[in-house]
Amino acid sequence: MNIRQAIKMAWKSILGKKGRSMLTMLGIIIGIGAVMTIVSAMNGYKEKTMEQYKAMGSDQLQVSIYSWMYDEDGNSLAPDYFPDLYDYCVGLEGVVGVTPNSRSWDLTVSYGTKNSSNMQDYQVDEKGNVVGDMPPNVYLVSDQYSMCRNLTIARGRDLSVLDTRNYNQVCVLGARAAKTFFGSADPVGKTMQVNGCKFDVVGVYASRIEGEDYQSVRVDNFIILPYTARRVLGGEQPTDFIVKCSNSDVMMEVKSKIEGFLKGLVDRNTGDAYVDMENSWQQYEAEQMGMISLVLGGIAAISLLVGGIGIMNIMLVTVTERTREIGIRRAIGAQRSSIVTQFLMEAAMLCGIGGILGIGLGTAGSVIAGRLMFQMTIYPAVWITVCAFSLSVALGIIFGIYPAVKAANLQPVEALRAE
Repeated sequence: MNIRQAIKMAWKSILGKKGRSMLTMLGIIIGIGAVMTIVSAMNGYKEKTMEQYKAMGSDQLQVSIYSWMYDEDGNSLAPDYFPDLYDYCVGLEGVVGVTPNSRSWDLTVSYGTKNSSNMQDYQVDEKGNVVGDMPPNVYLVSDQYSMCRNLTIARGRDLSVLDTRNYNQVCVLGARAAKTFFGSADPVGKTMQVNGCKFDVVGVYASRIEGEDYQSVRVDNFIILPYTARRVLGGEQPTDFIVKCSNSDVMMEVKSKIEGFLKGLVDRNTGDAYVDMENSWQQYEAEQMGMISLVLGGIAAISLLVGGIGIMNIMLVTVTERTREIGIRRAIGAQRSSIVTQFLMEAAMLCGIGGILGIGLGTAGSVIAGRLMFQMTIYPAVWITVCAFSLSVALGIIFGIYPAVKAANLQPVEALRAE
């Protein structure tokens, strides 16, 4: 028996019992569809997360300098380390920007009837879009913040060196913060209140990530002030800084040099300093998402195992039903290899057809999950589709071996006696 004949016979057998064949393939269809949907959804989540990291700036070093010395009121006695850090970093090859990155948690921002103290976290509607307002993050930074964070001005101007040097009370808004406080109006030239102090809006940054889902709008919900504004707002000296490198190749060298500089700058008896690579967090999160994908994919793959057992069971039933046919074929000279080929082909075709239907289900599931979860269209990668189909056929062959061998080992005389 050649392969073409085996395929024809297998196809005829499957069509002869459509209902049973469909129920048999159901486990494979659900398993393949579930695995493809989960893997595609996790890839979409990873892509969305990496997009946010890229939007917030890459090739960055996060420098943190802490002091353990406090006055009687609990205020830190740490000196202003930024001038020394800035002077050192601007002389380093491979450094293109340095800025404080101090987030102020206790500042109240207001304009007209809008007040951040009355805002809560975003609410998400049934379509995944954000409704309502959320208090903006307020950062005290230098004029190099936009360079370090990959920000571009959409309206007005950016912070300047003179703003920090002259203690100007100005601010620049992220795209979402501008929408929250001003709606469709132009904020440039307006005056906002920050803890009761007046700050003129001089610019608005362009949105870094398009979309109205939670993660997208959160990235652009911020307001930046010159770090010297703490003279009127109060608060401690900046402790967190960003050092922007020209590329990832020089990050390790720059990191080592800054660590060496900080050892001589910070008294280890009263404080400490750390330098972390932003990319390391991205790599760590990518690894974690990969592990989660494997775990979820493994759980979904259990249904494939169940489907494979179903294939084996139905093929054993088929062997029992066709025992007399097998005996006749063996009696007129059919080789055992021909019997094995016939039943393996039937099992492989059952799983292959189930795999194709499962790929369709997985593709639809990926698109739906992408739209609901990330407001983006996600299609399974080519390698996922190829692996899914190959796995389904392989399952048919693996779980079809035992029934095929059992059929081939039937003795012709005993098989002919079967009713």
